[in-house]
Parts: sequence; structure tokens; C-alpha cells
Amino acid sequence: MDPADEPDDRTASTEPVVRPGSLLVSATDLTEPAFRRTVVYVIEHNDAGSLGVVLNRVSDTAVHTVLPQWAQLCVRPKALYVGGPVKLDSALCLATLRTGARIEGVPGLRRVHGRVVMVDLDSDPDQVGPHVEGVRVFAGYSGWTMGQLEGELQRDDWMVVSALPSDVIGPPRGDLWAHVLRRQPLPLAMLASHPIEVERN
Repeated sequence: MDPADEPDDRTASTEPVVRPGSLLVSATDLTEPAFRRTVVYVIEHNDAGSLGVVLNRVSDTAVHTVLPQWAQLCVRPKALYVGGPVKLDSALCLATLRTGARIEGVPGLRRVHGRVVMVDLDSDPDQVGPHVEGVRVFAGYSGWTMGQLEGELQRDDWMVVSALPSDVIGPPRGDLWAHVLRRQPLPLAMLASHPIEVERN
């Protein structure tokens, strides 16, 4: 058999796998202002497209000014985060479940992946509270139509890594983008030291 006719199945696929619970970490040369040096948590990914929220863009708007009933459950900083450029006048809420919490029959909670759940902001915070470590509210979201994210991945606009439950409601960090990269295997971990402004290097 001509070697050229052999099926190329000797190596595993290196294509990144996007799924709910993945993080999209912006590449160092992605300079679009809405996504520069961002970490996006993927909530949905299917044939219709993808949806997620930016985890590291905090706004100056306090949660208690727009959703006072949820302010007590919000982790610090108790501010709205800018989830992305789509529908900035809408709100979306994520939470991390307490270890061992069961949400079957709990109104207002929908599992995304692992201990991360989506919270219906029309539900009762008093019913949600006992089951979660905390919530974070996002104004707007990041969305991709069918095939759009795949095209951006082919252009190497994003690095796909797994999220930890603490990424969603973790304490504010100086640079979540670098923190997420630093915990990856080489060579991705080396990118964590990439300067925020290349011209400063």
C-alpha cells in the first residue's frame, strides 16, 4: 500500500474540544477591545452556536443598585461583571454549588458543568442560597453563531482549557488571564508572563 493512502490515525487529534465548562482564553495577539486578554466561561456549545461570559471584566455598577435581592448572595466584589458585548441591558447569573449539594427539584438552578450552575434571576434567592457558595451576575454575554467560534479557533484567536469551579466566583485577581495560563502545562504556561502592553517589553 502506498503510504500516502494510509489513514492518518496514528496520532490523536489536536483540535481543541469546546464544551460547557471550557474556558476560552484570548490569544496574545487578539486585540479586539471586547475580548483582549479575556477569559470566557462557555455555558452552551452546540450546532446552533456558542454562548459564554467574560469572567474578568468587572464594572462600576453595584449589584444592589439593579438586583438588590441578589446582592447578599453575590461574592466580592459585589458588582456586575461585563459578560460580553451582546445584550448589555440583560443579566445572566452563574453560581458554584456547595460540595455535595443536590439541585434536583430546586427551582431556578440549571447545571452547566460540574458544580457550576446557571441561576434564574426571577427565582427566590432564599431557595437558591443554601445550595451555592456564591453567585456572580453578568451584564450581557458573549455569543457566536453556528461555525463562528470554530473559525476563530482555526485562526488561533483562543486557547481552550478546562475551568475550575473557583474561576466563576473566585476572588478578584490582578490578572485572571495570567492565572489561568500559569496553571496549564508547558508551553501555554509560558504565556502567563506575556506583557499586557507589548510595547512596554
